[in-house]
Amino acid sequence: MRPLTDDRPKPLLPAAGRPLLEHVFDACADVVEEFVVVVGYRGEDVSDALGAEYRGIPISYVDQENPRGTAHAIAQARSVVDDRFVVLNGDVLVDPGLAEALAAADGYAIATTAVSDPSSYGVVSVGADGDLEAIVEKPSEPPTNLANVGCYAFEPEVFEYIDRTGESERGEYEITETLELLLADDREISVVEYDGRWLDVGRPWELLRANELLLEDIECEIDGDVAAGATVDGDVVVEEGATVRDGVTIEGPAVVKSGAEVGPNAYVREATVVGPNGKIGHGVEVKNSILMEDAAVPHLSYVGDSVLGRDVNLGAGTKVANLRHDDTSVKMTVKGERVDTGRRKLGVVLGDRAKTGINTSLNAGVKLASGATTTPGEVVVRDVESE
Repeated sequence: MRPLTDDRPKPLLPAAGRPLLEHVFDACADVVEEFVVVVGYRGEDVSDALGAEYRGIPISYVDQENPRGTAHAIAQARSVVDDRFVVLNGDVLVDPGLAEALAAADGYAIATTAVSDPSSYGVVSVGADGDLEAIVEKPSEPPTNLANVGCYAFEPEVFEYIDRTGESERGEYEITETLELLLADDREISVVEYDGRWLDVGRPWELLRANELLLEDIECEIDGDVAAGATVDGDVVVEEGATVRDGVTIEGPAVVKSGAEVGPNAYVREATVVGPNGKIGHGVEVKNSILMEDAAVPHLSYVGDSVLGRDVNLGAGTKVANLRHDDTSVKMTVKGERVDTGRRKLGVVLGDRAKTGINTSLNAGVKLASGATTTPGEVVVRDVESE
């Protein structure tokens, strides 16, 4: 996710105007009495952002100072968990039905979903009684098409089995090995088959996809100041303290957060979120994009299918390309490797405080590091690091 996670933990990245972790909370809020959040990188940011409760449900925080796998993360919760519990990842979007099904199952449970290519996942085999029989990681010849979703229900006894879980070849404690130990001791593990939303938000274009999916659920709510000469079409949220000026057209689904300003004479298209105190100015078109807190596109610019970090500022006339001329999917560099995003349309990812000079052109799939800058008139076709 870098550069977006240079200064924040991934679960706090916003989708549909709220942190990813809040959407995970929403998925299980109806079936839990307490949230326990295992934090590591910039953990204080998480507790500061979410506080002591969410929707009236108390939150406890436990530290995982040296992350060493999912089983190791779950083990950190031992001091505060004394009843049956569900496990979800803080950066994976699922529907509430998944948590409800896990909670309704007896004892131990694992969630699965049918996929077209199970060889890329942990593959689950189910016995005649409907319980878990085996899990095989990324098999070349998958025994079933059921992938492990990575969401579970456990009894507190699982902590004893985690203690017995050995270190894997990659130096981690894998929860799948813990499950194998449970099976070896004849513990029954229910298999919950799930066919709803399941999105692992691990890369910038997946954050865009999460934003698109979550915005499908919003309803029109206008609490801010919308000028008589503005047009708002579809499901659009304009929060209290936001301003939409004359000549603006907003096509939903879209969200304008508190303190943000749009216009005059701007065009905001579907699946766009203008973050708190963000700015979209005169003659600007923004489509299918996330503008984080204090991000500004003040004058005569186009931004499509992009993520702009906090305090980004685009100089007048900055244009973002979001489509390749050969009509193939856009590639992006992740950890030094070129990765096919699978998206026909994808613009740019700009880290916090990145700034462009006037009339900058940014090619599809380009990243600007946190604090990076461009010169006036520059054509950017490769990622830009900060100076």
